[in-house]
Formats: sequence, structure tokens, C-alpha cells
Amino acid sequence: MRKLKAAVIMGSDSDLPVVSKAIDKLKGLGIEVEARVMSAHRTPRRVMEFAERAEDNGFGVIIAAAGKAAHLAGVIAAHTILPVIGIPIKSSTLDGLDSLLSTVQMPSGVPVATVAIDGAENAAILAAQILALNDVDLRDRLNAMKNDMEAMIDIKDKKLSQGI
Repeated sequence: MRKLKAAVIMGSDSDLPVVSKAIDKLKGLGIEVEARVMSAHRTPRRVMEFAERAEDNGFGVIIAAAGKAAHLAGVIAAHTILPVIGIPIKSSTLDGLDSLLSTVQMPSGVPVATVAIDGAENAAILAAQILALNDVDLRDRLNAMKNDMEAMIDIKDKKLSQGI
């Protein structure tokens, strides 16, 4: 079985400070990542070609981050059957609400899973969960991550209860 990888596509390099959290999380979970800058509006042909070839190029999931009109995830989803996860990027205009609505309001037949505004880390975790359906080792790493989160909350709870 070929090891699947994740694509992280951003509409602009200005999205990198947010998107880097997804890239770091994916790499931390041992997932191969390819990051690219492509625009649904400025490089539509390149976006279409990437999406159409993504599965053949070994990708199992695509994360697409964009702000303002935020059509990137939808355009990608229109050209592939791979799962697409949209990250709406907060813009200066409407605090990311424009991006959120553009990403989440997809027509029937062209789904895009959408995380919170600037929710790159959750996009990476969701991508990992999708890839883990076919990768037992990745599933184990995700379970360990969940256990670590639970342990951290237990520590914080004990500190709080002892301090009151």
C-alpha cells in the first residue's frame, strides 16, 4: 500500500502564518506534506490541474486555506473526489466571516469540510483522522495525542483544585 500524503494549498503566501500550524501538526504526526500557493482566481487552471492529478500523485486529503472570497477549497473540491478541508482565513475586511461563509456554503454534490476561522490545527487533525482510516500506525499516534490532551487537562484540573 502506498503511503498517502496531505496537500496544503493556500491562496496567498500571506496565509502562511496560519497555515504553518497545519503543516507543523501534520509533520508532527508523521504525515508527508506538500505545501503550495495557488489561487482560485489568479491561477484557476493550475488549481484545476493540481486537483485532478492529486490522487494519482499520492495525496489522500487536501487542505485549502483562503481568505476573503475564499473559493479555493470549493474549486479544488469541484475537480477531485478526495476529501477537501477548508480553512477560512481571517481577513481585515469582515474578520473572516466572509471567508467562512464562502468556504462552508457549498452546493450539493461538492462538499468541503470546513473548520473554524484560522483553524489550521484542527484542519490538520481532521486530515490525519481521514488518512488514519487506512493507516494503523497513524491511528495509534492520534490516539496517543488524544490521551496526552486528556492528561494535560487532568494536570490543570488538579492544580486548580489544589489552589482553591
